[in-house]
Amino acid sequence: MSLRAHTVIARGLRRTATDAEQLLWRAFRGGALPWKFRRQHPIGRRVVDFACPARKVAIELDGGQHLARQEEDAARSAELALRGWRVIRFWNNDVIGNLEGVLEVVRREMERSPPPHPAHSAPRGGEGK
Repeated sequence: MSLRAHTVIARGLRRTATDAEQLLWRAFRGGALPWKFRRQHPIGRRVVDFACPARKVAIELDGGQHLARQEEDAARSAELALRGWRVIRFWNNDVIGNLEGVLEVVRREMERSPPPHPAHSAPRGGEGK
């Protein structure tokens, strides 16, 4: 899929954000954490719910439909890991019911995550095209 197609998909996903995605995005935009996040951010052939490119951390929010897609989600996380990204997953109901707890988990994970090594952050051999 082309970069343009990923951009179109990401824009559509931003317009149709779930309640949990909107709530977490407002917290990020409101300065709840010191890092900058992007929402519906393309990484390779995937689009993640939230990403902090500076720390190469992706945050995925899962609804009830993901109970039946756990293997697919694990494969998705593994694919992102091969690109140097660490994935943190939360259930939508955790974000809605315990936003402060979710933000604390994200904070701890971001603090322990070292910035990417420059050699690992640049696409290699046609990746990312």
